[in-house]
Amino acid sequence: MNSRKNTNAQPCPVARSLDLIGDRWTLLVVRDAFDGIRRFSDFQRNLGVARNILSERLRRLVDAGVLATQPASDSSAYQEYVLTEQGKALFPVVVALRQWGERHLFAEHEAHSELVEKRTGKPLGFMAPQAMDGREVSADETEVRKLS
Repeated sequence: MNSRKNTNAQPCPVARSLDLIGDRWTLLVVRDAFDGIRRFSDFQRNLGVARNILSERLRRLVDAGVLATQPASDSSAYQEYVLTEQGKALFPVVVALRQWGERHLFAEHEAHSELVEKRTGKPLGFMAPQAMDGREVSADETEVRKLS
């Protein structure tokens, strides 16, 4: 599936994360799981992805502990894919990608889907990195410290 060099031996969290979720189909599967899709056929229908590609992405996400399988909630013979706690922790990543796309990939009044809070029906506030004291921090105010 992946012809890129595996970075699991590297100390970079971004590289390791991308090894698992940095593929278009993988992130779209995670997005759909957040949207309540649970069955293979529903993922395939919504994404329009080939069965073999979807099978591989789902298997990798299950093996990594991002998704888990469980018997179908309607007691049918099917299984469902559900986000684990580790998978649910990807929510800020999906929201950040969504918000970046809204700001930079759509014309000012171009229609697009909107993520809203269920309780209020209002859009989420813009996500931004914060210092430990709650201040918003820009990229210019940060640095990566290499482990020795």
